[in-house]
Amino acid sequence: MQDIAFDALVHGVYVVTTRVRDIINGMTASWVSQVSLKPLLLMVSIAPARYTHDLILESRVFAINVLTVDQVDLGKRFGYKSGRKVDKFAGLEYKTAKSGAPFLPQAYAYFDLKLVDTFTAGDHTLFVGEVADARILQKAAPPLVFHKKDFF
Repeated sequence: MQDIAFDALVHGVYVVTTRVRDIINGMTASWVSQVSLKPLLLMVSIAPARYTHDLILESRVFAINVLTVDQVDLGKRFGYKSGRKVDKFAGLEYKTAKSGAPFLPQAYAYFDLKLVDTFTAGDHTLFVGEVADARILQKAAPPLVFHKKDFF
């Protein structure tokens, strides 16, 4: 059934980033959704084993970077190794959002969020954040749609 979910449900590809003091980290995610209009709330689903999970719980801020169609390699960069062992930002341009979370200026867009709630959902945690700021950065490039074959 999981294969059907991967093939039938359409998701974008995102890099979720956060900062705790001088530690920055990010991870690739595809389970992101808008959950409210007023206030504007977004949700990302993250497994507790991921380093970013603990960092968001501590910092209470995160950014969701929407990747462009030609950024599969950038998605892989943030998806295959743990930030506990590798500096995923080494040599990569990034900027700091209002919340303090890093964002990728080469992404299609970013959302700067303040954590407002968490929920346990099976083997993942749903992080719900209120959007403090958002920008489309690369209007000419379409967003990347997740295809399992690109990442597995």
